[in-house]
Amino acid sequence: MSGIQIILIALFIYLGSIGSIVGNTIGWYTLGRPIVASLVVGVILGDVSTALMVGVPLQIMYMGNVTPGGAVAWDLSYATYIGVAGALVFGKGLDSAQVIGLAVVFAGIGGFVGQFMWNISYAANLPLNRFANKFAEAGETKKMYIPNLVLGLLIGFAARFLPAILVLTTMTTASAQADFATLIPAWVITTLGVFGGMMAALGMGIILSFLLKKQYHIAIYLVGFILVTYFGLSTMAVAVVAFALAGCATQPRLPSVQRHHTIEATFLGNPDARFSLTANADQLAQISRPHMHPQGL
Repeated sequence: MSGIQIILIALFIYLGSIGSIVGNTIGWYTLGRPIVASLVVGVILGDVSTALMVGVPLQIMYMGNVTPGGAVAWDLSYATYIGVAGALVFGKGLDSAQVIGLAVVFAGIGGFVGQFMWNISYAANLPLNRFANKFAEAGETKKMYIPNLVLGLLIGFAARFLPAILVLTTMTTASAQADFATLIPAWVITTLGVFGGMMAALGMGIILSFLLKKQYHIAIYLVGFILVTYFGLSTMAVAVVAFALAGCATQPRLPSVQRHHTIEATFLGNPDARFSLTANADQLAQISRPHMHPQGL
């Protein structure tokens, strides 16, 4: 990787984090997603197809990644950008399954570094609370942006951009020493291939655990699997058929329209005790009226 490529990837590692200058919607929930990160790294390094091939399994792997409160079990942005970049740099000469396995290894390294720097940034932000309290006590509200915005963003940038530069530079230096594929023992390459091939199955298992809630859901999934595997239908054709069947099964049922009738009657033949009753035909048939004398409909 060139110096410009390293700086751009490190910049996106920062932008894809929680609390970056572009906000969480564009940052953490968009640029920090593996499929988007793989596209960005692929464009920067000039190999979009391989990057997306790596990014899809990583997206499925980290689909269940959550951040409850301030606890971050794994830094998703660091993991995906470092993982995809490492796979593209060191994966030359390896097949697709081995490249995916290599990406998982580098994603683990990147996630660990990101988690460590996340905790460092949280600790560095603690003194800013006292700094902000001094402005609040003095009534200098116009200066509150200094600890809340300026210093907070600078700490986040320093805790993510600078370590990413260091990690990416180390990767580039190591890749320039020799062909990485020739340095890896054969059993390691086989392990990476098997491990990378398991990622798709693991990802599908995670997705199915969320989708298949009832027994007939499993039956529907197996029908689609058989149509694609044994009958040779494309996934698009199966998806269109499934969409049509789902539309028929979930068609809303309109309530039946029944005509209502109104009956005027007297109570025990007294013309002064008149009342009216409105009901449909079925309800009228069930009404017992031995003392009612209909006067008209």
